[in-house]
Amino acid sequence: MADAILIRGKESRVYSGHPWVFRSDIAEVKGECNPGDVVNVLSQKGAFLAKAVYNPKSQIALRILSRKNEKIDREFIFGRVKRAVDYRRSFADLRSCRMIFAESDGLPAVIVDSFGGVLVLQCLSLGMEQFKNDIADALCEELKPDGIYERNDVPVRELEGLEQKTGLLRGSVPDLVEMSENGVRFLVDVKNGQKTGFFLDQKENRAAIAPFCKGAKVLDCFTHTGSFALHAGHFGASEVTGVDISEYAVKCAEENARLNGLSGTVGFKAANVFDLLHEELAEKKSYDMVILDPPAFTKTRSAVAGATRGYKEINLRGMQLVRDGGYLVTCSCSQHILPDMFTDIIKDAMRDARVSLRQVEYRTQGRDHPILPASPETQYLKCGIYQVFK
Repeated sequence: MADAILIRGKESRVYSGHPWVFRSDIAEVKGECNPGDVVNVLSQKGAFLAKAVYNPKSQIALRILSRKNEKIDREFIFGRVKRAVDYRRSFADLRSCRMIFAESDGLPAVIVDSFGGVLVLQCLSLGMEQFKNDIADALCEELKPDGIYERNDVPVRELEGLEQKTGLLRGSVPDLVEMSENGVRFLVDVKNGQKTGFFLDQKENRAAIAPFCKGAKVLDCFTHTGSFALHAGHFGASEVTGVDISEYAVKCAEENARLNGLSGTVGFKAANVFDLLHEELAEKKSYDMVILDPPAFTKTRSAVAGATRGYKEINLRGMQLVRDGGYLVTCSCSQHILPDMFTDIIKDAMRDARVSLRQVEYRTQGRDHPILPASPETQYLKCGIYQVFK
């Protein structure tokens, strides 16, 4: 096995608990090694630091698998998958949760989501691609799914030297999979939907709006396939409007409303949310609750300034649309918008909207997306519930 020797002083990042080592932090690699192989990570003085998968083509050249000097093989992978599943057995509905969350579960760049009897797998690094079949076999042993579908149609794979692809890995998978979340039923397009087909990270946050929905008039912006909107209807809202720019997403949301018997309460429209918020204000409309759950406005640090303006704009308009004493539920899944930054954006919007906010809760992703304190990248979702006073 080859040794990746770090530049003097760079071992501190490994000692801190971070699971990544950048290509620029490696002094040399000794021994025969192919891209994707497991290597020993050593300090400049030769001290063992970790076992990692190595890809010289990637900026994240080393992804740590273990800080023990142990064999990384099929048995190791089975143990990590079992550990991930056992953790979720303690609190989660295993038919509606993220089963593996990459570095947080000691399986870097591997994502597995569970919908009904189907698992959807993403493998986003060359090193872990070598273990894909072992991961699938371990999942079958632990969970006995109807099928496992591969959603590796992600551009980041190309940075790893991998092709984008999708397809059946195990069993059988229908075009649409029915799943229940917090008592709300959804049809999930695991083959063609965004990412793995559904955003499970907001599950606990969607449940958290329940106390404020009864009898409420609700506007759900960036609704995607209707997740927050249908929860609001399920929790007793009198009238819910979900908005998304994608006509395909709106059609899916309407089908989900029918599935839950909520078509009379929850309606959807295809529109640009930024334009719609301005139109609603011009028409002097108001709501008991406005929900803002946009897609990531930035995926790079260089675009943070533009993303900040976008988040401020929708939060400002959202606050203005909430009636006195109503509620704003506002979210950001942009990794580069840190929690304190997001709070500052909300405060700036509050000042410009000339309202007062009372924080009800400030939340993050669900427990099935666990956070590593040593790796800020693993905490990306922010969700604030605020009462608005005018």
